[in-house]
Amino acid sequence: MLKTILIVAAAAIAVFLIYVTTRPDTFKVVRSTQIKAAPDKIFPLINDLRAYNTWNPYAKKDPAIKLTYSGPAAGSGAKFLFDGNKDAGKGSIEVVAATPPSQVDMRLVMAEPFPIDNQVRYSVAPKDGGSEVTWTMQGPVPYIAKIAHLFFNMDKMIGTDFEAGLASLKALAEAR
Repeated sequence: MLKTILIVAAAAIAVFLIYVTTRPDTFKVVRSTQIKAAPDKIFPLINDLRAYNTWNPYAKKDPAIKLTYSGPAAGSGAKFLFDGNKDAGKGSIEVVAATPPSQVDMRLVMAEPFPIDNQVRYSVAPKDGGSEVTWTMQGPVPYIAKIAHLFFNMDKMIGTDFEAGLASLKALAEAR
């Protein structure tokens, strides 16, 4: 009887592990908002990393977060290291390309709470007398993360943070 239970359990685990391999190798999270401000008023709030961290939801998760800036203040090569609590994590963000006033591409590298290397894009497009701002993040999903994705809705978790950040960006841009 015990042998049968162990065989069934081993088979179930094997099926589960095989199923995990069928999950996507990449992920993408996208959120957008409408802001009543021109792209040239919004762009500096994203492209300048000090301004970026006034609305960045991850920097707000830890009031004591340590931020260390390097390179230019804005544009390609601008970078900051962050070292925060478990909610903010530890890693770096670097602007890898900027096309004023419509797009900023960044690289997010995290060491904690788990290692990631993701691409981030902010697009700012004129729309209805204001702008539509879209925040996109994408990257690889290693095998162990595929298991986590089965139990946690990563799009919802990350998307909720993006929505909060975009709401802060909107409030800041519209107050200018």
